[in-house]
Amino acid sequence: MSGEMMSTKEAARYLGVHEKQVYALVKSKRIPSTKITGKWVFPKKLIDEWIDDHAKQGLEKAREKSAPMGGALLACGSNDPILDMLQTYMKKTYPEFLILSANTGSTEGLKALNSGYTDLAWSHLLDPKTGQYNIPFLPTYLPDVKAVVVNLFHRELGLITAPKNPFNIKGFEDLSKKGVRLVNRQKGSGTRLLLDHHLKDVKIPAAKIKGYDREVYTHFEVGLSILSKEADVGIATIAVAKLLGLPFVPIANESFDMILRKNTFFHKGIQAFIETLNSKEFRQRVEPIGAYDFKDSGKIVYSTN
Repeated sequence: MSGEMMSTKEAARYLGVHEKQVYALVKSKRIPSTKITGKWVFPKKLIDEWIDDHAKQGLEKAREKSAPMGGALLACGSNDPILDMLQTYMKKTYPEFLILSANTGSTEGLKALNSGYTDLAWSHLLDPKTGQYNIPFLPTYLPDVKAVVVNLFHRELGLITAPKNPFNIKGFEDLSKKGVRLVNRQKGSGTRLLLDHHLKDVKIPAAKIKGYDREVYTHFEVGLSILSKEADVGIATIAVAKLLGLPFVPIANESFDMILRKNTFFHKGIQAFIETLNSKEFRQRVEPIGAYDFKDSGKIVYSTN
């Protein structure tokens, strides 16, 4: 990436699509671009704005689709493998309720909640100063919302490496080793913010890490990028490491919370969701994956006055 301009290849990598799809977007004039010396280039700032605009449009469309469905709730924010499992079990037990979820990252989820684009936000933002998750960020991202923070589970996060950990990666200091390729999470995700915090601690600039700009949107995508030999290391949950049979180096035990407006908390669909989360059948299904702690599951850990 040269400064603030991206080539077609870099834009495709940045967006997580094939180069042909970028050319198709250019041809249909649906993406910010310009030609310099006969080659298409893409201003990074305008691409970021384009992504934000399309994310909001997608959330608005999802809201329009869910409006006629009395039992439907819209969720966005962070990502975890067992969220999909949880929603599947909820459909079995409470078919009258539906949660439509989008992987936007923790901060974008909170912004969407504040703007009224979503009913729920999944979040795991760590405040390094206090050691607290999510609560210290409410005044910044939810200035207009009387919010409730409900813990869903605690989970173990770590560095997932290529089979047999060929670069002997033990911590963040090793990410700048020669030959090591990182697969990163998108800007605004709790995982990306955690990485940036640790890189600052060990005084390694992002520019020194190969693959820092290669972004994906879910923990599974991190694992699959490593499994397909596109990268050597990334941050994801231990559940992904176990499911894909990849080495895991623990770095944090974090709180994964559901944040919503006070009046939404009493929605029957939310109560059904919490009941499903605490059900014996669901817990038994998750147990083989391991490393999930449900000690505070369903508890209100904070409520705005």
